[in-house]
Amino acid sequence: MWKKYTEEIYLDKRLENYAKNDYYPFHMPGHKRRLDFSLNPYEIDITEIDGFDNLHKPEEILKSAMRRASLLYGAKRSFYLINGSTCGILAAVSSVTKPGGKILMARNCHKAVYHAAYLRRLKTFYLYPPVTSEGIQGSITPRSVEKALKRDPDIEAVIISSPTYDGVVSDIKSIAEAVHRRNIPLIVDEAHGAHFGFHSYFPKSSASLGADLVIQSMHKTLPSLTQTALLHICTDRVDEEKVSRFLGIYETSSPSYVLMAGMDRCVRLMEQRGKILFQNYAAKLSDFYCRAGKLNCLKVSAPLESKDENCFCIDPSKIRISGKECGVGGKKLYDLLLERYRLQMEMYSASYVLAMTSVMDTDGGFERLLNALYETDRQIEKENCNLIQPDFIEDIYGKTEKRLEISDAWEKEKKSIALSDACGFIAADFICLYPPGIPVLVPGEEISSDMIGQLTKCVQMGLNVQGIDGKMRIQVVNSSVIHYTK
Repeated sequence: MWKKYTEEIYLDKRLENYAKNDYYPFHMPGHKRRLDFSLNPYEIDITEIDGFDNLHKPEEILKSAMRRASLLYGAKRSFYLINGSTCGILAAVSSVTKPGGKILMARNCHKAVYHAAYLRRLKTFYLYPPVTSEGIQGSITPRSVEKALKRDPDIEAVIISSPTYDGVVSDIKSIAEAVHRRNIPLIVDEAHGAHFGFHSYFPKSSASLGADLVIQSMHKTLPSLTQTALLHICTDRVDEEKVSRFLGIYETSSPSYVLMAGMDRCVRLMEQRGKILFQNYAAKLSDFYCRAGKLNCLKVSAPLESKDENCFCIDPSKIRISGKECGVGGKKLYDLLLERYRLQMEMYSASYVLAMTSVMDTDGGFERLLNALYETDRQIEKENCNLIQPDFIEDIYGKTEKRLEISDAWEKEKKSIALSDACGFIAADFICLYPPGIPVLVPGEEISSDMIGQLTKCVQMGLNVQGIDGKMRIQVVNSSVIHYTK
C-alpha cells in the first residue's frame, strides 16, 4: 500500500511553514530568525573561485575578514570555523598535546573535548565542578587547577568550559595564571560566550583574561548563522602553524561562503552597532529579572544577585526558570510554555527550563515570556499546590571512576546489556543528556548502581538521554575482556 506523502514531510517545506507561525524562539541561533539576508542563498553559494580567496590559505578577502574578527575580540589571530566550535576544539586540543600525552580537563566539558582526547589517545585527568545552591554545576576553581597540576607535572594543557551551558563562568584570569606558572597553555571552550566583552553587564571574554586559545560559537549568542564559530589564538604559547594544520584536518575543505558571509556581516554589525545593541539588550534583561523576581511559585534565577561560593560569576543572558519549589518538573514547564504560549525554550532539565537570549530578542518576546510565567504562577497558586518536592535529578556528573582511557575502552570488544544489569561493567560508549551534550558516562568509566538509578530516573522523566536505546540497553566493554566489581 502506497503511503500518502504531504509537503509537511519534506524538511524545506516544514521549515517554510514553521517560519510563518508565531512561536517565539528563546533558543539558539542568536539571530532569532529576524535578520534579512536580502539575497537568495543559492545566488551566493560558491566555491573557491577567482576573487574569493581560500579559507585554508587565506590571502585576500577572507584574511581581511578574519583580521576584523581578531581586532573585535583583541586576539592575536582568529580563524573562521565553518564546522562549528567542534572543529575548533579538536584543532586546539590536538595542537597543544602530543599523541598519548596528558590533558587536564573539566569533567563537564562538551563531548567534542572527549572526542579530541580519543583521537590523540590522551590520558585524561578531571576537574570536578562543585554544585551550586541552585543544583547546577558551579565554577572550576583556580585552587583545584593548581592542585591537579601539582599532582601531575607532565600534564601538557588545560581545558575548561566557561561559560557552561547554564551560564556559569569561572575565574579565567586566576586559572590562566595558575596554568601559566607551569608554562603550559589554557584552552577555554567559550562556545556560549561569543557575546562576552561587549558590555559591562556581561562577563569579560576569556580572550582578554589570559587564555591562550578561545573557541566561540557565534551562532549561539550572536546574530550569525548556525554552524559558525571562531577560534582565537591569544598568546605566543601557541604554535599558529600547528593550529592551522589541524584545522585543515578537522574543518571541511569546502567551506560555505554563505556561512562565511554571515560571519563577516555579524562582525561588522558588532563593530558598527554593537554598543547600542548591547545597551538595549542589557536594559531588557535587567527589566525582565526585576519583574520576574515578583513571582510567587516559579523561580527565575537572578544572576546579578548570586553570591554562591561555588559560582564565580553568572552570564545573565541565560534565563533559568525553576518550578522545583512548587513541585513542577522541567519537562512539564517546558511543554506548558510551548503548547499553551508558543514559547520555544532552549532545553529542559529535571527541575528547570533554560531560555537563551541575545541582542536580537524583542521587547515583545520578553513581555510574552513574563505574561506566560505570571499566568502560570497564578494558576499554580489557585490550584493550592502543596509544595511537595518530587525526587528531582540534579547533578549526575562525576559519579563514576575511570578504569580505562577513552581510546582504550572505545576500541575494545563491546556488547549490549540491560542498563539494570550493568553495575560493575565498564562503559564502552558515551551516555549524554542532550542538550547540552556533556557525557554522564565516558568510555572507560565504571558503571555504579547509583549511576544506573540516576539514568533510569532521567529516562522516566522524559529527559533526552543519548546512549541508551529504546529497550534500556547500553554498550559495555565485553566482560570476557574486563569487568570490575566492588
